[in-house]
Amino acid sequence: MACASCSTKDGSPKGCKNNGTCGTDSCNKLTVFDWLSNMSLPSGEAPFNWIEVRYKNGRKEYYKNTENLTLSIGDIVATQAKAGHDIGMVTLTGELVRVQMKRKNISTKPEDTLKIYRKASQKDIDIWQTAREREEAMKVKARQFAIDLKLQMKISDIEFQGDASKATFYYTAEERVDFRELIKVFAREFRTRIEMKQVGFRQEAARLGGIGSCGRELCCSTWLTDFRSVSTSAARYQQLSLNPQKLAGQCGKLKCCLNYELDTYLDALKNFPKSDVKLYTEKGVAVCQKTDIFKGHLWYAYEGEWMNWHKITTEHANEIIEINKKREKITSLEEYALDLIEDTKTEFENVVGQDSLTRFDSPKPTKKRRNNRRKKGGAPAKNNADQAHGGKPRNSGGQKKSQNNRNADSNKPKPKPRPNRSNKPKVEGGEANKTNPNQNQKPNQNRSRNKRRKPNNNNNQNKSQNNKNAEK
Repeated sequence: MACASCSTKDGSPKGCKNNGTCGTDSCNKLTVFDWLSNMSLPSGEAPFNWIEVRYKNGRKEYYKNTENLTLSIGDIVATQAKAGHDIGMVTLTGELVRVQMKRKNISTKPEDTLKIYRKASQKDIDIWQTAREREEAMKVKARQFAIDLKLQMKISDIEFQGDASKATFYYTAEERVDFRELIKVFAREFRTRIEMKQVGFRQEAARLGGIGSCGRELCCSTWLTDFRSVSTSAARYQQLSLNPQKLAGQCGKLKCCLNYELDTYLDALKNFPKSDVKLYTEKGVAVCQKTDIFKGHLWYAYEGEWMNWHKITTEHANEIIEINKKREKITSLEEYALDLIEDTKTEFENVVGQDSLTRFDSPKPTKKRRNNRRKKGGAPAKNNADQAHGGKPRNSGGQKKSQNNRNADSNKPKPKPRPNRSNKPKVEGGEANKTNPNQNQKPNQNRSRNKRRKPNNNNNQNKSQNNKNAEK
């Protein structure tokens, strides 16, 4: 049975918009597998008539089925509340509910029990969904009100009761907060009964959910229900760097997964000597520098020779410690470390077919630009044209076009040649010196001097006279 605002109402498993509380099979937040469902009860024993019901973001409560309703996992039911009724989804029935209640220490006394009223009707579900759609807009306004009142708290989530008669505000805070004025503002703005409930940072992350650094959903929002204390000693035993950015989770606290393998590490460290125990040899005193828990190796270095490490096994280290307890010394650690010398050279094979990482280190060959026209003694232009076409002779059509272009160029009128100063008629030395006194100087020097100096009238007259002689 799907809710009205869920994308799975048409049967498409795209996801749930209600954080796993719409009642469909695709929502598996904090689900429990009933591994006792295929087992029959002993003869004469009545089934356990308690039901586990889940609400928004994994909140679970246990109710007594006093009406003996036929319920199964996934049914939407109306349950008893302190005032009014609430709407939730059945997540577990049968004998496994007894195990869960015993594990959580839930009382079964008549004065503490709550009961299930009925299966939810369509009208109950519509009221419930209408109230759920108001939660996100209310959360934005509630946070703004808390900021205006300068309260050191963070409102993380809002949950409406099934009959929309009460709203529960979940918040986190470092210290105690006086929110009496805030409740008055909420009641005046939202027109409903208000309940404030403080939760821890881990509980906040469990309610909101998210993706961890491992790439999977958070453990606290999928299956983890009990939050054990995590200390930095768990990271030290596992030889992890004490970096708070890597060890902290979405909640800002130490990750719960640091406790998962801690027992295995503690069992493995029982055979290791303590790191502060020194080894006494005739060569000197050795101090532990590093341990490898998985391989059972230790690295020791002599005092004063911290750069030279000697690797030995845990058995050898314990053996040396026992010898030192008898006030005896061994010769040196090299006697035990010779057996563990390994060849550090490793050969890698490119089995995947990837490119080499050093393929960009070698410089690329530069393409030199060849220009045969500027080179002296080069190949003729015809060969150059053939090379431009890949070494193949040019086609006949191209030859005809080039020949026609040459004929057209020959028919054009040739421009008149300009007078060249170098082709002046030779004059005798005496006359030349009289007419042009600057003739013996270099032309470049004359040009530079003429640019700097003002034009001379005598030089201009000499130039005009030379031009007339050239025309004759």
